This record gives sequence, C-alpha cells and structure tokens, in this order.
Amino acid sequence: MIDLPDLADRYDLSAFVSRARVLDDTAVIRIRRRPDGAVGVWVRTPFDVLATRSVRIGVDDPDIVVDVSTLQTALRTPSAPQSPLDGPAGPARIDPGFSIPSAWEGGALPPDTGFVHVDDVPARTVVGLSRDGAEVARTEGGPQGPPPSLLDQTVLDVSGAGSGSGGVEVPMRAVFAVTAMGFVIDGAGRMVTATTPLHAIDADEPVRVRATSTWARLDARFGSVCFRRAPSIALTPI
Repeated sequence: MIDLPDLADRYDLSAFVSRARVLDDTAVIRIRRRPDGAVGVWVRTPFDVLATRSVRIGVDDPDIVVDVSTLQTALRTPSAPQSPLDGPAGPARIDPGFSIPSAWEGGALPPDTGFVHVDDVPARTVVGLSRDGAEVARTEGGPQGPPPSLLDQTVLDVSGAGSGSGGVEVPMRAVFAVTAMGFVIDGAGRMVTATTPLHAIDADEPVRVRATSTWARLDARFGSVCFRRAPSIALTPI
C-alpha cells in the first residue's frame, strides 16, 4: 500500500506515472525507499535511460515493482481519507497492485550517494538539442523509433574545473529522456512541452550534471535521468 500525505504528493507521483505511461504503456514503475527516508520512483524509458523522481509518500514495502497502468488507475481513483478529521484533501491510502519484481528489466539502480557535481548546462540548451534531435529522428527514424546512431551520439561534453570528475559525455538518449519525462520547467514553473517557446525558459534555469565513476545523471527541476558511463576516471566527492 502507498500513503499519500496530501494532494500535492499525489499530483507529483501522478505526473511522473502519466509521463512514463505516455512513453511506454507496458512500463513498470519501481518504488524504492531510500536510506534517508525519502522514496524514489523509477522507470526505464524507451531511450534505455532510467528516469527517477523523489516523492513524499509512504510505502509499506521498501522496494516494489508495479504495473504503470494499474498504478495510474489507483492514483486517479478517489480515496477516502484515513480519518474523518483529515477532510477530502487529507491523507489517502491506495493499492498499487501486486508487486512484480521479475518484470523489472532496468538492471541495478544507481547508488543513492557518491555523485559529484560536474557542471550545469542551461535548460534552454538541453531542450534545443532535444528538439533538433527530434527533427532528425522524424526524417531518419523508422517504425522502431530514432536510429541507434542518433541515440548514442554525444551531444554534450561536460566538464567542471576542480570537480575531479573529468568530462561527462552526454548522449542524445539522455537528453531525449529528460525532456520527454517533462522534467524541465519554464519561467512560470510549468512543465516544458514540445510547444513551449525556448525564450519561456529562464536563461539561468539549469540542468545539473552529476557523476560517479560508472554513472552520470542529469538533474532538472522535476526529476532526473541516469545512464551508465565508462568507469575510466577516478572521482573525488565534494
């Protein structure tokens, strides 16, 4: 069972699940309690990149895998408050369905700690790259989606002075994932969509690049995407 403390928490989880289902109607969602007490929700996107968001919910089991459509239905179903004193916007408890751990094909999750801040990239740049890539995919892609050569193409080479991380090569698949999941926001705090003008995104709105020796992560306002990198450079946490 999942406890949703208030409507904002329900909305945060619903937004993540809805975007995940738009990308893949057969996806599964992994819900895992972190050592710091927060709860991370995870999905493997069709771009072969993990997407995650931290939500303020309660879970009975520390690590479950549930069907995306079943969870979305449960989130859309009105729930009675746990107590008459809570009122209609008070805590709710939903059943996400049976846990199906064998359905998780996302592999091991990245570590909860140890990521080094490499540098920030303007969100406008990330969204612009995604749109340029989408245009290429429309002309060169096929029934299976964008060509692998496009997804694997390095579109950002990020390095930070004094971070000890060396350079992080960011592939197009990660850029596609962070924008497709709706993690970037505009100047009004709304999710950036395919029709959002680039100038509506604040010029100083960042997408933060963090890394370990084997993982890299793009952190935007509404969530993060993670992908593996070559373990060739030693990192010094800061």
